[in-house]
Amino acid sequence: MCQTPLVSLFFVVLQFVGAHSILGQSHVMPREDVIEFPAVGEGFCFGNVFQSSMVLQRSKLVRVWGWSDPGQRVTVEFAGQSVSTTVDVNRSWLVELAPMDAESVGQTLTAQCGDETLVLDDVLVGDVWLLGGQSNMEFELAKVENGNLEIISANYPEIRVLTVPYGQGPTAAKDFPRLHQWSDWSRRHFRKGDWNVCSPDIARELSAIGFVFARRIHQASQIPIGVIDASRGGTTVETWTPIGRLREMKSVPTQNKLAEFDQSVEQWDAEQDLADRISKHDIWVARQRKEGKEIPEDRKFPPADLRPGPIGNHNFPGHCYAGMIAPLQGLSIKGAIFHQGYNNAFDGTLGAMMYQDVFPVMIDAWREAFADPELPFGILSLCTDGYPQTLDDYCEKMFNGGIDIRAAQYETFLDFYQSGDQNLGFVSTYDLRRRWYHPQLKLPAGERIARWALSTQYDFDGQIQWKPPMLVEMTHQDGALVLKLDTEVSDPMDGEILGFAIAGIDRQFHPAKVTYGERGKNDRGQIQYDRRQLVLTSAMVNTPVHFRYAWGRNPLANLQVTGHKDLPFATQRSDDWPMEKVPLGVLDEGMELPISRADRGKILQALRKQDLQRRLHEATELLRINGEKGGLD
Repeated sequence: MCQTPLVSLFFVVLQFVGAHSILGQSHVMPREDVIEFPAVGEGFCFGNVFQSSMVLQRSKLVRVWGWSDPGQRVTVEFAGQSVSTTVDVNRSWLVELAPMDAESVGQTLTAQCGDETLVLDDVLVGDVWLLGGQSNMEFELAKVENGNLEIISANYPEIRVLTVPYGQGPTAAKDFPRLHQWSDWSRRHFRKGDWNVCSPDIARELSAIGFVFARRIHQASQIPIGVIDASRGGTTVETWTPIGRLREMKSVPTQNKLAEFDQSVEQWDAEQDLADRISKHDIWVARQRKEGKEIPEDRKFPPADLRPGPIGNHNFPGHCYAGMIAPLQGLSIKGAIFHQGYNNAFDGTLGAMMYQDVFPVMIDAWREAFADPELPFGILSLCTDGYPQTLDDYCEKMFNGGIDIRAAQYETFLDFYQSGDQNLGFVSTYDLRRRWYHPQLKLPAGERIARWALSTQYDFDGQIQWKPPMLVEMTHQDGALVLKLDTEVSDPMDGEILGFAIAGIDRQFHPAKVTYGERGKNDRGQIQYDRRQLVLTSAMVNTPVHFRYAWGRNPLANLQVTGHKDLPFATQRSDDWPMEKVPLGVLDEGMELPISRADRGKILQALRKQDLQRRLHEATELLRINGEKGGLD
């Protein structure tokens, strides 16, 4: 019998006795010490996703799998069902349980093979949600604003949590390992690969967005909720997409990216790399001895390992999918939410073009992996980074690849939504602003994406709203752009609407003055305004042709659905101008992407000049107006 069913018991012992004494090690474990159980055990065992205290998906076929000796008969029993199968030549077995209703009382799931019986206790039936993305999804509850308040009240026995250990390709993993890792930084153990009942101690390590999302869903639906966190910091959209799907794409930016990675692998020489490192080590040791300095114990000997090179990069296309999503393939789940984009924001227009090509392919691939072409998928847009955009540096702050990534995420949502897909969700996070690229306002982000799920998947559509205000039509009118929206909008403080910029054919964007369109007059002759219609003008743009909104990495923008519903207008634009060609004429039209650092400097200089010219114009106008009025009091 394999070790896997004993892992939970072993971890309990570790918590009470201490891994140090069990393993016969010193009192302080080194930072990298990891107790790991194999992804695929020997003998008869479940796949590691099937454990005591887990949640099985309601209302769908439930696939349960594992490994044993070829030709053996395996019988799985749960909730009055009994299903049998024969182990195939690859040691794999899989059964399907018929769809079940939600059940908050823990039940026992057994699997029998010959004389061996595996038992999983306290198994609930409810909804299982997958968390995906990079560090802003992974960011722990203990690190966010008001996180401690959530932690001390996180006693939810019907919420169960599983964090998938980091894994990567190139080969698609059959399963993930289960591990127990000591951290010198926090002076505690971290568990990955185990299902755990939600408690304050468990919740503190969970994704803050994922925790709030699960809490809201559970509180509203009153059914068990399972959360599987498969996010990993510092990752790109292409690493979360199957390599096979990427290679099939006709997207030029995507194929160029693949070619770059393939070339780097082909050129990698592990032996030469080792020789270079040995040479550097020897030179360093010689210098230390010459200077009479002590050589630390861990640096006395030269390196002897052959490094994998580029193929070992977790952002190699397809790698995180292969290592963290593939092990879950076939699992029945309710849906997924995804928060990512930072690491795709460094390549300017080429990166945004690739993102817009790859992201919908990634979504389709995840839906295929979980055997549900209509799998609910919620998108949280890229968060803020850097100092806030102001009217003084408005144009300069429009030059940032992250804005294009955020816009591409919204475009992806629109493409699915407008094609009739009712199971794609989208929420903005740009207004949850902090200067750091890990803004710690994660709880409101989790609330927003929970509203989407509750409204579309849990029959609360008539009670809460989730959809952002959407553009219906743009028209040109007497030196203005007129935007018609599908709902009433306003600044939540009922002040000036900020965040729109308009440009003429010279591609010089400037902040727009925004007024509501007029519907007519009432019986008393008073003008009636239409909050579904926005009129954009600028003294700096005589004939506007395009607009952009929330076009800053940390944007000056405040438009939301009227009624304090916390539903921001998404980052978007009406033009398709590359960021490297705005404004027009700074660089040659025939220039190739990516541009050089010097060319980036030229663009930024031109944008700063725009800001200065506008502020001078505004100051001149203010002096003129005051002069006509007789000066200031």
